Amino acid sequence: MAMSDGESISPDDLDWRIEEACREAWPSALETLVDGWLLRRSGGRIRRSNSANPLRGERGAPWRVIDAAEAFYAGHGQTPLFRIPDIAAELEPDLDRRGYSREGGTIHLHADIEALAGGLFDDVTVSPTPSERSFEARFRTGGYDGAERRIFREMTSLIAGDKAFVSCERDNEVAAFAFGVIRDGLLVVEAVETDARFRQQGLGRRTVGGLIGWAARAGAKSGCLQVVADNAPARALYASLGFNRELYRYHYRRKTVAA
Repeated sequence: MAMSDGESISPDDLDWRIEEACREAWPSALETLVDGWLLRRSGGRIRRSNSANPLRGERGAPWRVIDAAEAFYAGHGQTPLFRIPDIAAELEPDLDRRGYSREGGTIHLHADIEALAGGLFDDVTVSPTPSERSFEARFRTGGYDGAERRIFREMTSLIAGDKAFVSCERDNEVAAFAFGVIRDGLLVVEAVETDARFRQQGLGRRTVGGLIGWAARAGAKSGCLQVVADNAPARALYASLGFNRELYRYHYRRKTVAA
């Protein structure tokens, strides 16, 4: 891949740029740096913002990192959770020995912005801040309780820099929703949801297409997103938009609690 100034960029560098961009696109309320790992906590059920995440560069001995993370999460009354990308898998043997289970396999997809199907659509609204109607649509489709609603609102308020909240309407309701953040020339696509009553109408594609169009106009050079590996409908949607390049995968390791 080439950057806009013609300098080449290695696959490893691209992977870590995407790691950082995706992490910053979904910030946590509390983050603590320990031995090259970022221990994140926001409360609620979102794993990315409530797990230990590796950083680029030198990281500490696996046993020491795990001990520190276990102490951190125990102090907050939370089961320890590690997010393990393929590019930083050195904790795996120690997590196996400590009885951590595996869950949530996820794929990073990437594409140059000119290869993506973006545009302007009359029924798609793009705003730098989320509307109350968009919040309600997100909460309705995601089944959020009161605490989860508060956490999601707080998370969106913590996002810094270029961002857009995109919604598509049908029958005077927000039927589809997504948001995006631009970091280091990368559009990160997040929180894509379509109300079950309006599915199979192409609204998710129009919504993400509107987000891509915004990003292209804002100067983004490429786009990326994370999708659960076994979510076939979502993967088909993103493929139809041009996200055809798989980079690396990650999964979570959760501490098994004895019954």
